[in-house]
Amino acid sequence: MPTPDGQIAPLLTAEAFSLLNSLEPYSEKDALAQNLRLRKEGHDPALVAALLTQSRLRAKAEAKFGPFAQDMLFTQAGLEQATRLNVAALHAERYRRAGVARVIDLGCGLGADALALASLGLDVTAVERDEETAACAAVNLRSFPEARVLHTDATTLDLAEYDGVWLDPARREVSTSGSARLWDPEAFSPPLSFVERLAADGKAVGVKFGPGMPHESIPAGCEAQWVSVDGDVTEVTLWFNALGREGVRRSALLLTPAGRVELTSGTEFGESPEPQTGAVEGFLHEPDGAVIRAGLVSDLAEQVGAHFLDPQIAYLASGQALATPFARSYRILETMPYNVKALRNWVKAHDVSSLDIKKRGTAVTPEELRKLLLPGKPRKGGNHATLVLTRIGQDRVVIVVEPVERG
Repeated sequence: MPTPDGQIAPLLTAEAFSLLNSLEPYSEKDALAQNLRLRKEGHDPALVAALLTQSRLRAKAEAKFGPFAQDMLFTQAGLEQATRLNVAALHAERYRRAGVARVIDLGCGLGADALALASLGLDVTAVERDEETAACAAVNLRSFPEARVLHTDATTLDLAEYDGVWLDPARREVSTSGSARLWDPEAFSPPLSFVERLAADGKAVGVKFGPGMPHESIPAGCEAQWVSVDGDVTEVTLWFNALGREGVRRSALLLTPAGRVELTSGTEFGESPEPQTGAVEGFLHEPDGAVIRAGLVSDLAEQVGAHFLDPQIAYLASGQALATPFARSYRILETMPYNVKALRNWVKAHDVSSLDIKKRGTAVTPEELRKLLLPGKPRKGGNHATLVLTRIGQDRVVIVVEPVERG
């Protein structure tokens, strides 16, 4: 196991790990008292700091790892990029269905995908360049003899013995002043060109990127799948060779409390049906972010019989609410030109005390507009309103809507 010198090192003993697992669930208001108690018990200040940091990260990690978080180790940067366990399970299932036996996870981070792969009985080698993160992965994978962790540079390894490769490239640049998100796929570690070279050799290759990856950066010949978890678009995964599905070029996969649904297309980006436009009437529909990222809004509109308000903006309308998980429907109550003074008068006339503001196709910032429309402290009572700010042609408009409860 790697033995780093930073925040993780004090925790890499049986005694320290046992002490960490014995702590009460993290609470910000109790953290100082817990710090003082642990120091009073004679624990080294460096260990106490590591314990409380880890306890805080475990609490934060429950959103991605559920109850498993309470027996894992994390770094802040690793947790930010880590795959949710339910999504990692879907990744692993691709490899199992493709008949892959030995997978190398290049840039394994905290080990979420390696965990999912190993849980299906696949032989997994997890590789991580950052020493602290590699140490965390080793701890997190300790229950799986099918998995091992290597602390090395992923681009230096001979991959001949592996029939499957998984990658989650680092997409942040770390410096003494903090970390910054990278947007150029060639600036990732490893870069997209490295992934393409692996795929060119015919291996079963899967790679996870941020959901904002430009369509023009996606290589030809792979399947691009955007994933949304409870409405939050978490990633786009590119599947090459045996991992890609025949006839699927791009897709939007939604994981919801009601189950898993997917919208797929076999066409290239930009080859969706021509957007059909129409009036602002009836019901407004807001497609899930994964549908938008995958360029499937026109496909959805054709499927459900809806039209665009503007061909360049991902709002749809139709005469009825949609019975589809791929979009949220709102009843249209009123439409008006965008004018702050007129909106302020409208808010006053309708006794509005709280606002939801959605926007697309306009530079208006909802938070700033809310301050202009509802100045001063929030007040009790009054009405709630939902405003949609958008553009139709050259005109900026405000559409007053109310959410339609999903059946």
